[in-house]
Amino acid sequence: MLNAPLHLRHRLMAAPLQPSLRESQHVRSLPVVKGDTVVVERGDFAGIEGKVSEVDPVNFRIYVEGVTREKADGSSAQVPVHPSKVLIKSLKLDDEWRKTVLTRSGGKAPAKRKPEKGRVRKRARRASKPSGAK
Repeated sequence: MLNAPLHLRHRLMAAPLQPSLRESQHVRSLPVVKGDTVVVERGDFAGIEGKVSEVDPVNFRIYVEGVTREKADGSSAQVPVHPSKVLIKSLKLDDEWRKTVLTRSGGKAPAKRKPEKGRVRKRARRASKPSGAK
């Protein structure tokens, strides 16, 4: 997991959808992207709702507007949150990839095709070696 490439880390950054959104989209969870509205479910910032301002796949964290902490010098800094600790409340549907994922057979993986009848290939037999050959 720590050596995973970014295209696989993206999948690991998934968060569950709100129950009403889950029923309408027929998907249980999706990777979090910048622009999604989420609610923090666990931790010190539980109950805070905001938009995702940044996604950090290298450290497996997201940054949510409103989830900030005051630093020693008085300035505020955003606190990273793990995607499994949030609930997606609304989706940003500007991305074409996301639209295709949600429309693909009602959100479920496509079924495998069955082979056509009469098109079964037979394996070619290997020529057996003569008994005296090495």
